[in-house]
Amino acid sequence: MTENLGSFGSFPRPGQGPLLRQVSPETQDFWLSTSASTLIGRDPQSCQVVLDSQRYGAVSRHHVSLRPGPGATEPWIWQIEDLNSINGTFLNHRRITAPHVLTPGDRFRLGTEGPEFEFNYIAATEIPATLTRPPVSTLTLSQLMPLLAAGQDLARKAYLMPGMVTVLAVILLFMTTANGSLFKVVLAVYLGLAGYYFIYQLCGKPKPIWVLAAAVILEILLIRSPITLGLAWFFRQVLPGTVNPSQMNFGQQFIGYFFGAGLLEELLKAIPVLMAWGLGRLLRSPRREQIGVWEPLDGILLATAAALGFTWLETLGQYVPNLIAQTGDLTGLQVLIPRVLGSVAGHMAYSGYFGYCIGLAVLYPRQRWFILGLGWFVAALIHALWNTSATSFGPLGLVGVGILAYALLTATILKARQLSPTRALNFATRFYDR
Repeated sequence: MTENLGSFGSFPRPGQGPLLRQVSPETQDFWLSTSASTLIGRDPQSCQVVLDSQRYGAVSRHHVSLRPGPGATEPWIWQIEDLNSINGTFLNHRRITAPHVLTPGDRFRLGTEGPEFEFNYIAATEIPATLTRPPVSTLTLSQLMPLLAAGQDLARKAYLMPGMVTVLAVILLFMTTANGSLFKVVLAVYLGLAGYYFIYQLCGKPKPIWVLAAAVILEILLIRSPITLGLAWFFRQVLPGTVNPSQMNFGQQFIGYFFGAGLLEELLKAIPVLMAWGLGRLLRSPRREQIGVWEPLDGILLATAAALGFTWLETLGQYVPNLIAQTGDLTGLQVLIPRVLGSVAGHMAYSGYFGYCIGLAVLYPRQRWFILGLGWFVAALIHALWNTSATSFGPLGLVGVGILAYALLTATILKARQLSPTRALNFATRFYDR
């Protein structure tokens, strides 16, 4: 049995070895030579994997090269290098500008919308009856000390940054055990960042940290400003947004929470997103893409960041101090943990949907007012349902609403990824495409 290797005729299929599989838009296997580089491109004279010029016009004549490492000792070490192609090579959804080591399961795409390939190393189909110890020559320094050879993969594939943040948070928690207030701040910041990191990874679109941090800070400043006092007066005094649970039935409470908490707070958390949307249209590239709202994923990331700032300030500035004054320090700490950690199914969930609608309105400008109104209404509705359930139905009601809010957020993110104009570059899709 043979496999076609570009235009170089038939190539005997080995029992084991490096296999390059084209996974889109069609499926085809190429066994790679372990003694020479493999060129991929449109040039039939020099490329071993030749792509149709009419079908793959975005692929360069000599687009990318795959070359084996020290084949005599470690045949699974391969490198990929972009050959200064016009549209670039994207390894695991990230553009490469220098040679990278391939590991089994890695995927790369030629251009943003070109063909996609997956690299694998196929082991022998028959396992020997007795296993022998490998010769000493196969042991390398990278095997003994993986840290020395990890390079960029350590940060890209091993989640180095969250590990570093966790270590820092643990040290700070130890250092602040004697100061209850600082201890709570450190704990709240860490739990909030952990929840937001989950949302960021699920969204899969890179957004500069300083932009997201700006949304958090802007939200905190906004809540502390007279703007919030004016809006609170309007929604709670002019509109029926005042709630007295002991003297109201479920319907009356729901209406009060809808105006006084839902509409008010969701509007406050959406203001940083709307400001980013407007600012992005005034700036030039690349700042306009970094800051602005150009698609639903941008809206989700900015809205959930603003919601994180809102949660921190509301928890540390209102709920925890009030409980400490009434029942003691331990109760405040016990409430802090679920309030901040649960924001993924709370404030971040409501705001994430509204942010999605803001980004969706950018894609459909003729229907933007309907989309924005619906997003605000739904976010406020679920927000009010959560508050009302807390006083009317107890824990079981909160469980139901929390699951509903979380399901809304995750479904919204998945739909936003489908609608994303930059879907080919989304780093989260690799977990779902295989």
